[in-house]
Amino acid sequence: MSQSRRSLAAAFGAMFLMASMSLTACSGGDQSAPGSDSGDSKAPAASSDGSYDVSDATITFIPKQLNNPFSDVTLSGGTKAAKELGFSDHQTVGPLEASSSSQVSFINAEVQAGTNVIAIAANDPDAVCPALKEARDAGAKVVTFDSDAAKECRDVFINQVESKQVALTMLEMVSEQIGGKGNVAILSATANATNQNTWIKYMEEEIASNDKYKDITIVAKVYGDDDDTKSFQEAQGLLQSNPDLDAIVSPTTVGIAATARYLSTSEYKGKVMLTGLGLPNEMRSFVEDGTVKEFALWDPAQLGYVAAYAGAALQSGAITGAVGDTFTAGELGERTVEEGGIVVVGDPVRFNKDNINNYDF
Repeated sequence: MSQSRRSLAAAFGAMFLMASMSLTACSGGDQSAPGSDSGDSKAPAASSDGSYDVSDATITFIPKQLNNPFSDVTLSGGTKAAKELGFSDHQTVGPLEASSSSQVSFINAEVQAGTNVIAIAANDPDAVCPALKEARDAGAKVVTFDSDAAKECRDVFINQVESKQVALTMLEMVSEQIGGKGNVAILSATANATNQNTWIKYMEEEIASNDKYKDITIVAKVYGDDDDTKSFQEAQGLLQSNPDLDAIVSPTTVGIAATARYLSTSEYKGKVMLTGLGLPNEMRSFVEDGTVKEFALWDPAQLGYVAAYAGAALQSGAITGAVGDTFTAGELGERTVEEGGIVVVGDPVRFNKDNINNYDF
């Protein structure tokens, strides 16, 4: 896809992209505005060191929503990899809110533009599927990351860690913090987010099957839609409607930060535990003031980084996405396509007062 053709085609999708253009201009960092941030470096042709010839190919990242701190870090890794790989053009587009169908218009615009690789974190596995199928029918390679789409709609899914390991890590942390027994509530992102629901399901299954957690009860599940204000309000509502609550688990960076902010100035500080998945830079002050003892995450930048390399490997024909396919993800080394077309990035890290200052993201 030539740059001129891409620019012409992009006009058809302009009305879908205006919102993200204005938003991205305010976001800072490496995230690029739709249609305005082009990769200008060229990579060498494919070679034995794992580089892929994508010098004539384009890649677009579509996060769940723009201006989400987790997405910003993830996209910084994707942008870094896109430049290393030498895509002829790379950009980021996306909705302002993480609703189920909010990404569809952006996918359609990329189909019109003839984008070669679409890397997307799906807000809803089914809502984006028809548009992604059209993209694949048009020749695009589709890489999902962070939150998967229906399997038949993408080539590979880049999963930050084994989903069950994420769930077990969160369950172990909350169990340790409440002495192995108590009432726990979940404050999740959106009700249809594949990754969130998978982690919650594994937690529930482990509680039901493992005697170690038999005295833990999940008493409520609420959704903050990865919106700071709504997450803050949901946390407030949980504590008011569940006076015997012992802990909140929030498997979303927006949710855990909003909940920590509420807890830190409330009567519940030090009484109701909070854990889940968070960004060290957002959670540092709450760990230092005792609101939060421990939480976990992986390096989100690696997620975007591997997604871009997977897209390059697919686009160059080095892999097809079949189980057992391997590709080199730059400085992170070799990755393998596992059952279900899943590529795992790494293991979660637990952050607490002893190590949080060793991380800066």
